[in-house]
Amino acid sequence: MAVKFFGQYLVEQCIVTSNDLLDAINLQDKHNLKLGEIALAMGLISSADVQRAHNAQISKDLKLGDLLVEMGFLTIVQLEDIITRQKNTHLYIGEALLQVGALSQDNLQKHLDAFKADQDQYLSDSVELPVASVNSLLWEITADLTYKMITRVLGLPFRTGACIQKSVISPNFLLVGMDMSGDVEARYMISVSEGLQKTIARAILREESVEEESTEVLEDTVMEFVNIVCGNVAAKASQMGVIMDINPPVVIHQLLDGLPVPEEQTALCFPIYIGDGEIMEMILLITE
Repeated sequence: MAVKFFGQYLVEQCIVTSNDLLDAINLQDKHNLKLGEIALAMGLISSADVQRAHNAQISKDLKLGDLLVEMGFLTIVQLEDIITRQKNTHLYIGEALLQVGALSQDNLQKHLDAFKADQDQYLSDSVELPVASVNSLLWEITADLTYKMITRVLGLPFRTGACIQKSVISPNFLLVGMDMSGDVEARYMISVSEGLQKTIARAILREESVEEESTEVLEDTVMEFVNIVCGNVAAKASQMGVIMDINPPVVIHQLLDGLPVPEEQTALCFPIYIGDGEIMEMILLITE
C-alpha cells in the first residue's frame, strides 16, 4: 500500500462504495466552512476584507485569521470565537459516512484504527532530512512553506511522506524549477500530474474550469505557484541572514525514465499526496 486518505482506503478495502464516498464528500463540502466564510456568516467582515487578506497571504507567512487580526479586520477575541465555532462544527469524513448511512458507529472506529495502523509506516508529521546539510534548517523551512502554500494558495487537502534522497528524479507530467543562488546554490522543483496541474490552474486563475486554457497558461500557473513559494523562502532566508537570489521559474524537460541527479548534487524529494490518487513532489537539488 501507500499513502492514502481514509475515504480512499475504505473504498479500496470495499468497505464503502465510491458513490458512498462521493455523497459523504458532498456533505462535507456543504457543512464545513472555511474561517473566512464563518467570519462572513457571523457578519464580522466583508468579502473584500477576506480577499485582501488572501492576497496578502501570498507574500506573508501567516494564517488567514492572524492576518485578519493584523490588518485590523478582526479582534483577537473575535478570531478565537470563529476558530472555536469552526472546530465544534467540523464534519470529518468518517462522521459524514455515518450520516449518509455507509458506516455504523462500531465499524467506523474499527476501520479508523486499521487505517491508522496501515498508514503509520508511510506518513511523516515533521520535516526530517535524510542527509546532513549546512543549510538543513533552510531546506526544512522550504518544505514547510511549500506545505503552507498548498493549503493557503491552492486550498488543497494533502498528506506528506517522509523526505527521501534520490539518484533519479521520477518522471511526471510537468516539472517546474527555480534556481537559487547567493549563499546557497540549489534548484527548487515541483513535479505534478496532469490532473493536478489543472487543479493548480483552477486555484491560481480562480476559475471553475480550465479545460479551454492553453498548455502555456496551464504551465504558467504552476510556475506562479513555484514563484510564490520561493519568494517566501527568499524572505525567510533574508531574516536568517542568508543571501538568496532566485531566478524566474522554468519548465524542465524530462526523460521518460526520469532525470538523473549529477554526482556533485544531492536530490531531496518530498512526496505530497493529494486526493484522488494525485501526487505532487517537491524536490531540492542542492550543490554544496
